Amino acid sequence: MTDKNDRAGVPASGARARRSPSRQPLARSAERARADAIFLGRLRRHHDELRWLYMELYDNADMFGELVDQLRRFYDERPAALRALDERRERAGAWYRERGQLGMQMYIDNFAGTIAGVEGRLDYLERCGVTYVHLMPFLDTPADRSRSDGGYAVSDFRRVKPGLGTMEDLARLAERCHERGISLCMDFVMNHTSDEHEWARRARAGEGEYMSRYFFESRQDVIDRYTRDVPQVFPTTAPGHFTYLPELGQHVMTQFYPYQWDLNYRNPRVFNEMMYNFLFLANQGIDVMRLDAVPYIWKQLGTNCRNLPQVHTIVRMMRMISEVVCPGVVLLGEVVMAPVEVVPYFGTVEKPECHMLYNVTTMATTWSTVACRDTRLLRSQLEAVCALPRAYTFLNYLRCHDDIGWGLDYATLSGWGMEEVPHKRYLNDYFQGLVPGSTSRGELYNADPVTGDARFCATTASMCGVEAAALAGDDAAMDVALRKDVMLHAYLLAQSGLPIIYSGDELAQVNDYSYRDDPERADDSRYVHRGRFDWSLVGRANEPGSAQGRIFGALEELEGIRRDEAVFDADASVEIVDYSDPAILWIRRSAGGRTLEAVFNFSDDEKNLWMPGRARFTDLVSGDEGEFETFSLPAWDFRWYLRA
Repeated sequence: MTDKNDRAGVPASGARARRSPSRQPLARSAERARADAIFLGRLRRHHDELRWLYMELYDNADMFGELVDQLRRFYDERPAALRALDERRERAGAWYRERGQLGMQMYIDNFAGTIAGVEGRLDYLERCGVTYVHLMPFLDTPADRSRSDGGYAVSDFRRVKPGLGTMEDLARLAERCHERGISLCMDFVMNHTSDEHEWARRARAGEGEYMSRYFFESRQDVIDRYTRDVPQVFPTTAPGHFTYLPELGQHVMTQFYPYQWDLNYRNPRVFNEMMYNFLFLANQGIDVMRLDAVPYIWKQLGTNCRNLPQVHTIVRMMRMISEVVCPGVVLLGEVVMAPVEVVPYFGTVEKPECHMLYNVTTMATTWSTVACRDTRLLRSQLEAVCALPRAYTFLNYLRCHDDIGWGLDYATLSGWGMEEVPHKRYLNDYFQGLVPGSTSRGELYNADPVTGDARFCATTASMCGVEAAALAGDDAAMDVALRKDVMLHAYLLAQSGLPIIYSGDELAQVNDYSYRDDPERADDSRYVHRGRFDWSLVGRANEPGSAQGRIFGALEELEGIRRDEAVFDADASVEIVDYSDPAILWIRRSAGGRTLEAVFNFSDDEKNLWMPGRARFTDLVSGDEGEFETFSLPAWDFRWYLRA
């Protein structure tokens, strides 16, 4: 039986049904016309330069035509919500430079088991103030973890590692993140593939089409020239540049590990297909693509195969391709090189390349400063960063998933009596806790017994002394360790750029030595700081006197201040004060007629310090106000003083 309301609804429903055939096609037609106009407008802006660069590199008009056709296909397939996000970000400008941005880096399995598990933990990430989540490599890799390089040996660019979930899970996580104002970052590993990738399997079977996507070589003189001219990436754990394949009687280039085959970007098919993978992943909702090992992607005999001009051509083309199809997506370059080689990856203001770059040198110099109680080199490097165009954006961090390499400015350090070999040895001894007075704990990585060179691995808390103090049950030492940890995070947040912390650092999580008992990980000491996230520590974040409560509460407060105060804007004026005491780092930020004096004590002693002049200041952390000219600063402490 039909009730009155149902009967009343029939004519209206029928009327809508009769009108819809005429209205819906018109609506779809208008929407299609608008989409066409947007795509063609973006393509028109970049087409000539993109074609010129492509033809300069490959001289292949057919392949360029295919590329443009595929750009249109990926644009058409881009979900409506992501297109709308692209348009909002185009209007907003450099959204990733907003002072409220805070990143967190994590391994999916360690943090929450699966991608769906991460979705279930978004409330916690919001509680942490996180607006940017870097999911460490999650694409399919060999089942044997000893051949996966922590996820960087990709065997399928369009498949999630089965134990972590599916592409559908990833797209849903991205959608849920976007609803909360959180962006997602992933690693785009473009330098090499796993030897289990379909291309590699078909190349190993002798298919010329796929062999041409890698570097196969049978001439020993060519291999010897590479060995002579090209530095080794891992001279101890993976020496050499080629791996012999007896079934082919040839060598294949493997600059990182024998199971990672270097891609041949001199082949336009490689570039095109990798761009299609890039756009496929962007269409799942990824907001930031971390371009892994960018400087290595172009190989040319007779060079050192690092930072070649063709690399910049490729990155510039990637920037234009993303601006045509998915302009809301950001390119983050991993360039672990000397500062003079890092900055060019920003491109120019007129022809930009990466949106952001890792501030690798400053990170390593920060820890050298901790060990030496001497900020002079750090001041010099921060001054160089401040002198760059403000549009150049760095991703700043205290530590990441990788080791810390001591690639410091030894030309400058030697002028102060710090020579490279003994200084590296001192730093590694200090952070292992082998130097008297050191409270750091950690392990060496890739130690070379011949040269004595090595890198270092540990969590931030363990490097600051939290682990040692806890094991000793020393409350006074714990106070110093936590103060040092908070001070370093305050220094991180006082820099211009996007700050990112590693999951667990917000709770002072210490080293995890259980990796030694896992045969597939025991040879890689980097797993000491890649331990599982300890969810039991989250409950302790509510305990004010606990280490977790003190760190979590302090970071929460500092991040809130940074969001609220205009002096932390990316476009604020920044200078490094040349203070007389080398243990003091002094950063001055100014915006809107207000000035922040951010002062950090990198020493074991309390300091009495002088302001530039007597004035009224507000301590942004305590809220205290007062007029003064001098102040005391405890060991490993900081002040954020705001002067109106």
